[in-house]
Amino acid sequence: MKKYLSLVTFTHTIFAMPFAFIGFFLAVTTTEHKFDWVKLMLMILCMVFARNSAMAFNRYLDRNIDAKNPRTKQRDIPSGRISPAAALTFTITNCLLFIGTTWFINPLCFFLSPVALFVVLGYSATKRFTALCHLVLGLGLSLAPIGAYLVITGSFAITPLFFSLSVLCWVSGFDIIYALQDIDFDQDEKLHSIPAYLGKVNALRLSTFLHVLSAIFVIMPVFFTHVGIPYYIGIIFFCSMLVYQHLLVKPNDLSRVNFAFMTTNGIASVVFAVFFLLDRLWIR
Repeated sequence: MKKYLSLVTFTHTIFAMPFAFIGFFLAVTTTEHKFDWVKLMLMILCMVFARNSAMAFNRYLDRNIDAKNPRTKQRDIPSGRISPAAALTFTITNCLLFIGTTWFINPLCFFLSPVALFVVLGYSATKRFTALCHLVLGLGLSLAPIGAYLVITGSFAITPLFFSLSVLCWVSGFDIIYALQDIDFDQDEKLHSIPAYLGKVNALRLSTFLHVLSAIFVIMPVFFTHVGIPYYIGIIFFCSMLVYQHLLVKPNDLSRVNFAFMTTNGIASVVFAVFFLLDRLWIR
């Protein structure tokens, strides 16, 4: 179990899971639908299975690339801790579990489950042909809030879409920062990424632009649903963390990329979700 948790970097679930809770409780508190423990557990299981599928498939597909990259050659498959066949089997198993879980939620989630898997699995191949791979990753994680909203309502709405767009821009932006570490390797191996295509300075500028958009989309729900003081505090904190991670990373100093990637973004998502949930209690 420890090996598989390492394979899927389970700690990175901290990025999307809080926004899934946001989508879930947004639906509970702004529609006629009631809180349901069973649906909450099914939503969490879907998040875990989708995340496991995406990460295991990424490690499987990139195993030869990872073996060449000094930064990633100690990952589980290149180092021999998990075989490629085991990783692929783990991927397929989690895909089936994900689809099976959506069957017990509602018909819309079930019929959309293959589409969701196509997006989250498809990301792994994109770096081979487009520098927009970061946006595809962001799209995959952006399914969390709108998907969780669908778990409760079985229908689409504008407010959860703003949260999804915020996640898309937020994740795409910080993945560009993370990819700065591999700019030389990507260029040598003819792999596509924004840093390899635009260079460090312009990549950071694009990341900044995406994070500005993310902040705007976090603010937009204010105009479409009733919010209280805790939500505004959450906005300020989330935006502050976006600014902070850009202060940590400079084109000529990438020593704090991992801290900016994992710590600041993990804190940003969790704390923002906490303030969102407090806000839901505040206005009830």
